[in-house]
Amino acid sequence: MKPTRKDLLTLLAVTAAAFVMALNTKTFVNTGGLYPGGVTGLTILIQRAADMMLHIALPFTPVNLLLNAVPVYIGFRYIGKKFTLFSCVMILLNSVFTDLIPDMFLTQDVLLISIFGGILNGLAIALCLNAGATSGGTDFISIFLSERRGIDSFNIILGYNAVILCIAGLLFGWDKALYSILFQYTCTAVLRGLYKKFQQSTLFIVTTRPAEICKVIYSTTQHGATILEGEGSYEHCARNVVYSVVSAAQSKKVIRAVKQTDPAAFINEVKTEKLTGRFFQPKED
Repeated sequence: MKPTRKDLLTLLAVTAAAFVMALNTKTFVNTGGLYPGGVTGLTILIQRAADMMLHIALPFTPVNLLLNAVPVYIGFRYIGKKFTLFSCVMILLNSVFTDLIPDMFLTQDVLLISIFGGILNGLAIALCLNAGATSGGTDFISIFLSERRGIDSFNIILGYNAVILCIAGLLFGWDKALYSILFQYTCTAVLRGLYKKFQQSTLFIVTTRPAEICKVIYSTTQHGATILEGEGSYEHCARNVVYSVVSAAQSKKVIRAVKQTDPAAFINEVKTEKLTGRFFQPKED
């Protein structure tokens, strides 16, 4: 099968994300003695512990690849083969770049390092996820639990990262662990702003063409809608309200399609804080 234009763009995005993440590791993360979340953080912790206790300089690549073995298996088995394949490229390139790029010093201000390092890390992960891949490790587990088992994985991943930070705090000082929390918080904030697949938006659409609007929403997102009957308070005439919950990443596309169908439609988009019940999530390739 020949690679498509989308595949080539994904490969380019994954390569760029891997380089940015590796560069961030060899500048902000190593300079500040920080610990990112996920498997990358565990790899760095093992490297530093081996150096301190055994005086052995472990390369990043074999440790990171070994720790990613089980998550990669979960990806191939339960999530999607193409998605996992591109993720493997991301993992491999990030590992190789991390070993090849020399340590670089930018600033000794650990607060600045934590903030800007977190921003770069969030940008790299968001670039990877939006392209149709993941940075590996706990991302595979998070997607598996969210999509396949309907489990909120936030507390599980948070607990995993907390264990890494506790061990790092005991071995290398609690200041590094606390700054790492700031690093991870900044990374998460950037990621939530740039990657919205698992966030939802509620749309209230006042229209005179409700059936057509419902068809447009379904054809665009494969999400259904509910038609509510109402009355306009100004003209006292019948009005229909189409209620639908869609992925936040698709809301702009839906709104454009609705306006093309009914230019006079009145649309209110509300951020969905919590959703209970069946909600369609497209599977990864």
